[in-house]
Amino acid sequence: MKDASNPPLAGQVAVITGAGRGIGAAIAKTLARLGSHTVLCGRSRERLEDTSAAIHGSGGQSSVMQCDVTDLRSVESVAERIGNTFGRLDILVNNAGIGGGSSPLHQLSPDVWDTVMNTNLRGVYYCIRSVAPLMIRGRSGHIINISSLAGKNALPNGAAYSASKWGLNGLTYSVAEELRVHNIRVSVICPGSVHTEFGPHAGKSADKMLRPEDIAHAVEMIVTQAPQSFASEILLRPTLKP
Repeated sequence: MKDASNPPLAGQVAVITGAGRGIGAAIAKTLARLGSHTVLCGRSRERLEDTSAAIHGSGGQSSVMQCDVTDLRSVESVAERIGNTFGRLDILVNNAGIGGGSSPLHQLSPDVWDTVMNTNLRGVYYCIRSVAPLMIRGRSGHIINISSLAGKNALPNGAAYSASKWGLNGLTYSVAEELRVHNIRVSVICPGSVHTEFGPHAGKSADKMLRPEDIAHAVEMIVTQAPQSFASEILLRPTLKP
């Protein structure tokens, strides 16, 4: 039985990108419930404030730090604030991401390609690059990248999104090997279709799709794992096919 007076993440600091809604908001609320101080990052301050209000309303702790993961200076500024404010970082959840249109690759605009890659892949690189030194100094930490089953399977008319997630998976596996010597565990979660505002899921039943809370539960499992092991990859599917 869990002791509510001594939550497992008490005293820890967690950063969640894309925390204003959907999966990011659900993860932030879960990590706050587990006792961490959640730093909510994203481009829309209004949405971040909504998530923060929900966390505070449930007795949790959070801070809002507006950030654009495609802008290195913006990410570095947040990392500096975290270091100055808390002196530590225990959890980074790279959740910010966008879709990639719905057309064959040969019809895709180069601007759309760049936008998808800059958010879904370059943004994760910026975040890890900026905060890993803080974790290395603390000799511990979790980095969790939210990918997709589109990073495991073909996605016709979504090649840019799929490519960004295949790349994110490869990045995760490689960084996990680089950082485990520092006692930092790097994991990736690959969900199937999730019922969020992210985009339409043509032909799929919303009642059978994953919920944001399902991904948040997988994050909870990772960050409460015993210290001698870690789940490097979780593939998350709905029980019934949508």
